[in-house]
This record gives sequence, C-alpha cells and structure tokens, in this order.
Amino acid sequence: MIDTIGTEIAEGEERIRLDVADHLAVLTLCRPAKLNGWSWESTRQLGLLADRIRFDDSVRAVLVRAEGRAFCAGIDVTAPGGAITGVSAAARTRNYYEGIRWVHERFAVFSRLPQPVVAAVQGYCLGFGFELALMADIRVAADDAVFALPEARLGVAVDAGGDLRIAREAGAGWAKYLALTGRRIDAATAERLRLVQQVVPAAELDATARNLAAEIAAQAPLAVQGIKRSVDAFADAGLPAALDRTAMTAALTLTSDDCREGYTAAATRRPPYFRGH
Repeated sequence: MIDTIGTEIAEGEERIRLDVADHLAVLTLCRPAKLNGWSWESTRQLGLLADRIRFDDSVRAVLVRAEGRAFCAGIDVTAPGGAITGVSAAARTRNYYEGIRWVHERFAVFSRLPQPVVAAVQGYCLGFGFELALMADIRVAADDAVFALPEARLGVAVDAGGDLRIAREAGAGWAKYLALTGRRIDAATAERLRLVQQVVPAAELDATARNLAAEIAAQAPLAVQGIKRSVDAFADAGLPAALDRTAMTAALTLTSDDCREGYTAAATRRPPYFRGH
C-alpha cells in the first residue's frame, strides 16, 4: 500500500538524507547495501524532502548524490508494498495507473524545484535511478558510471518518463535505442549523447559536483531560478500529456502476464518468454 498522506519518516526507514549548509541542499541516497534500490517509499520521501527545499530561501542549489558503489540500481524488488493489488485485472490496472500518476506528481515536485539540481552519479544508474538523474538540471558522472533503462527486458514500460527525457536531450532515435533494447552505456557514451555534462575520475566526483553546485548557488537566486524556468518551459513542452500516456502504458504492462514472466526470468537468470498479454 502506498503511503500518500504521511509526512514523517520512521527511524531506520530513511531512503534519502537531507543536509543543508552554505546555501546548498544535499540529498543523499543512503541505502548502499541495497545499491540504493528505489521503492514507493523512496518516491514518498523524495517528494517530502523536495517540499522542504522548495520554500527554504537559504537553499540556492541542490546536489543529489549517493552512498556506496551505485547511484541507484533500479527498483528494490524486496521492498515492502512493491505490488499493487485489486479485485480484478481492471481494478489492478486502474490502481497502478493512479499509483504511477502519484509517482509522477512526486517527481514533478523534485524536477520543478525552483533551485537548480546537480546530480553526481557513480556506478550503476539503472531504471528509476537513471530516470532520477535525468530529472536533474545538470549531471556529473564518474568514469565508472553505467546507465540503462532495462524495463522492456522485464516486460514493463519505462515508468517515470526517462525515455521522454532522453528524447529531449539526445533525440528520439537514441531514446528508442536505449529504451527498446535495455542496453547499458558507459559514462563516455552518455556524455557523447549529452545525457551527462561532465565525466570525472570516481575519486573526484563528489568534490567536482559539490563545487559546481556551490558555483551555481553563488549566483543571483532570482536570475538563476528564472533561467531554469525559461529553459524548462521550452524543453518540456508537451511533457505533461506524454507522462499521462506513460502512466497508462506502465499500468497496463505492470498488470500483464509478460511482466510476471519478465521478473521471474530475471530472478531465475533465464531468458524470458514473452507472449504479448
């Protein structure tokens, strides 16, 4: 069950940590033992923390980073409440549709923050992790970073608009190439496709990303926020309608037999046998 009304984070259940100092808000994915795997609860916490940052006048820029050897390796299939239920296939599809729409709304709070967001990416950046990084305004990657949208290999659609954002940054052809195959690309390829703006040695990632975010935070806040809004208004034209279509496609695929087959095949390390229903 998705917690859509809670505003507290239980002790020991922290997925994302917020630290604010020197006009910089740092959001740290803090479950390295799980490779910072994503869940409904991660989405809820991201929205809560973004709400806190949004109206904090002391925050002029945001840095998103992660502990451990991965930025985010995708969905945490072991997280509680992973599957949405319903009394029928239609009810499950409807509930998934509303669930994905809720995810989009929480992500929108983050992606539309008035303050610019810099993402520092290392190691695995897969699925929801890649989609989260793509919501940042600027991405800095370690040279060991690996990017992919593997959803089609599991029988589901790309849930949160990552393919749409790749189309915006790199073009429709590359969006289809990556999302339809699930292939992984390295940091150098991601930079060539304009999906990241800078690649640095892994040991230099944190300092480079922090310095960049601090440089942005040192500029005039009203000018910086106005520039972000203007660029986003141009780049994201048509995105809301496309995301609604994404939510319905995700709901249909998440309730399909192919989805069950995809996850079962991945868990047992065998090729999936998809039948189209």
